[in-house]
Amino acid sequence: MALRVGIDLLSVEEVREAIAAHDRRYLDRIYTSAELHDCGSDPQRLAARFAAKEATIKALRPGTEAVPWRDIEVRRHPDGWTDLELHGAAAELAHRQGVTDTAVSLTHDGDRASAVVVVELGSGCRQG
Repeated sequence: MALRVGIDLLSVEEVREAIAAHDRRYLDRIYTSAELHDCGSDPQRLAARFAAKEATIKALRPGTEAVPWRDIEVRRHPDGWTDLELHGAAAELAHRQGVTDTAVSLTHDGDRASAVVVVELGSGCRQG
């Protein structure tokens, strides 16, 4: 078994500015309907999810392959913890790489949001 880790940190202000400049076009391009339902219009929570998407891409290491933002979804469970659900190109990439599990941790404080993602690769998988 091998692990890969991705981490991302960003300014919540960047998300506020993107929402102010592009409104629904930005929100609908980056976030799934479930993420928007969960976060409402809270830029801190949206920024943490954006960080999770970036961290996931870093952990998956797609090279030149495009992974749409909405193919990476942060799901919040009723008891408060979050996990990742991969769709489309992200799910296909993870499958090809032998990803057997993922874990995500989000945080935000003031004007910073961060996420750490760990992916587990099955034995014999390319760690590249």
